Amino acid sequence: MTQKSPIHVIGGGMAGSEAAWQIARAGLPVVLHEMRPERATDAHKTDQLAELVCSNSFRSDDAANNAVGLLHEEMRRLGSLIMTCADRHKLPAGGALAVDRDGFAGAVTEHLASEPLVQIDRGEVGDLPPADWGATIVATGPLTSPGLSEAIAKATGAEYLAFFDAIAPIVYKDSIDFDTAWFQSRYDKGDGADYINCPLDQAQYQAFLHALIEGDSAEFKDWEKATPYFEGCLPIEVMASRGVDTLRFGPMKPVGLTDPRTGQRPHAVVQLRQDNALGSLYNMVGFQTKLKYGAQTEVFRLIPGLEQAQFARLGGLHRNTFINSPSLLDEELRLKSHPHLRFAGQITGVEGYVESAAMGLLAGRFAAAEVSGRILTPPPASTAHGALLNHITGGAKAESFQPMNVNFGLFPALPPTGGKRLKKKDRKPALSERALSDLAAWAGQTTAAAQ
Repeated sequence: MTQKSPIHVIGGGMAGSEAAWQIARAGLPVVLHEMRPERATDAHKTDQLAELVCSNSFRSDDAANNAVGLLHEEMRRLGSLIMTCADRHKLPAGGALAVDRDGFAGAVTEHLASEPLVQIDRGEVGDLPPADWGATIVATGPLTSPGLSEAIAKATGAEYLAFFDAIAPIVYKDSIDFDTAWFQSRYDKGDGADYINCPLDQAQYQAFLHALIEGDSAEFKDWEKATPYFEGCLPIEVMASRGVDTLRFGPMKPVGLTDPRTGQRPHAVVQLRQDNALGSLYNMVGFQTKLKYGAQTEVFRLIPGLEQAQFARLGGLHRNTFINSPSLLDEELRLKSHPHLRFAGQITGVEGYVESAAMGLLAGRFAAAEVSGRILTPPPASTAHGALLNHITGGAKAESFQPMNVNFGLFPALPPTGGKRLKKKDRKPALSERALSDLAAWAGQTTAAAQ
């Protein structure tokens, strides 16, 4: 099928650049809209596509033992432009993939500028595109322009669009000590066991409070400083500084809870709420924070039951723009109310450069398949791409949705072998092996469908 009109991609960051590349690789024309340099942002310094503004690291490149390393490998196998350019401009960084930022962005820009099927349109798209544009991907990232942000809010409902990202840490359930922690809802509401509770006595609470207030906090970046704190999402260390009992009457209130070990109400309680449909990840309720990552792990492991906690994501508080994807997007990243529009990248609620590019890769492939009259099923949830896609389009709880990095807690569990679960040290390599096998089968189906 010949596509006469181009697919439009709004945003020339990691997701938009990858989406445009995937569309062109499918043999279809694409217009890539990038507002820089006509309209600058508070964070970008150049007009290059895929400019990295916060870090030059793609994080771990270990495909066998780290979920983001597995995502790297999946993207390589799917012909990712972002990974091709990252590999060509990598710097020594141990087991991590770090890149020369200028060289990397220059290479992405050169590849797209020299591709005959790609037209780069420099200028702001200040409103949702008209329906006569046809298939369009919105990949405008965490710094979406005010005009487009307002248009998205009108199309989706303002309550589904966040501009201030208050992130609480997420803990792997299997790293919580249930000799101390227990399941119970406050006053036994709901199912009566909707939360995991970690109790603190008075001495433990005082020690935790002191460590929290004295913890090393990150500074806001210049472009974040204009965004004020909201009382509803204060960093927990700010709440703690307001008085010794502030947390006990806030996110750590113990009322309505009984420690089964003592039969008494604890002095204070940290509650964790299930964060994904698999029940493998739990969110620390009310624990958004500006503590640096090292300080977070040190301080939060003072909490009884979390001494050996492993974190799928640490907390943060920063300016961001993202939509409530579980409510708004279908499994092909289409906006349910405007199905000619797809969203990709950080605006969908994925966290991280690599995750953003991966969602751009999928959005580009979905759009190319659709306009070519092909059916492209989503990748299996057992793959890194599929696990992340599933999380943002339905696996996460819409009412508590927050940006998420890829992690093994998003993957379906491995079935027992011979009636026995794998040893802990063998699980990640086994999950990665399954993912790459399932990805190959999915990629083979999509290739065959395109022929």
